[in-house]
Amino acid sequence: MTDAHPSVRPDRRAELAAGLARVRARIADACSAAGRDRSEVVMIAVTKTYPASDVLALASLGVTDVGENRDREAAGKAAEVTTAGAAPRWHFIGQLQRNKCRSVVRYADVVQSVDSVRLARALDAAAVAGRDRPLDVLVQVSIDGDPARGGALADSADPDTGLGPVAEVVAGADGLRLAGLMAVAPLGWEPERAFGRLAEVARGFRAVHPEAAALSAGMSGDLEAAITYGATHVRVGSALLGMRSTLR
Repeated sequence: MTDAHPSVRPDRRAELAAGLARVRARIADACSAAGRDRSEVVMIAVTKTYPASDVLALASLGVTDVGENRDREAAGKAAEVTTAGAAPRWHFIGQLQRNKCRSVVRYADVVQSVDSVRLARALDAAAVAGRDRPLDVLVQVSIDGDPARGGALADSADPDTGLGPVAEVVAGADGLRLAGLMAVAPLGWEPERAFGRLAEVARGFRAVHPEAAALSAGMSGDLEAAITYGATHVRVGSALLGMRSTLR
């Protein structure tokens, strides 16, 4: 899809094109500074609260990956985008309730927020029943070990929330494919500290699961630090799309 859909306002498309150029330049500069190839980092446009017309505009500008946080919004938006002829790769990146798994597997290409054995098993059952190919999964890992913030616990053998047990269930599931890790920098942590810790966890994780090399980390405010410490995917919302309150 190269041409914008008629529902996309030309002025909005121009705004998105300018934001996209700025973000792409930041990613390229960060890769250069880290001695990495630009092709190693995928930008995910986080479009929560933004209309399907923005997704269509971004697709026409060459954006291939889109992230959503809430199933109720994402399901309808994905259907609208598909009907309009665009086919981005959809990443579900928000907290996922087990009763939403059957809906999410119908449109998501990747789920980045699996952080318990119970959720992994529910998602596997839904994927087996509702898809014709495995669903890519990133295990969300907690950097600071705070269970209230979500994320599997890297240094825990807890049978439901330990990183090892969660990863083993995903890796052994018929309907899932273990693709890597996802994390969010904890509030109050410097990005370098957060992503340095994540890099340590990722090294240990890949020693056990070498095929699961994806590392989703970094957002609008800290993507450079995430790339420095090995992120393969960065999740960008406001720097790309602007603040929601400014949209008419």
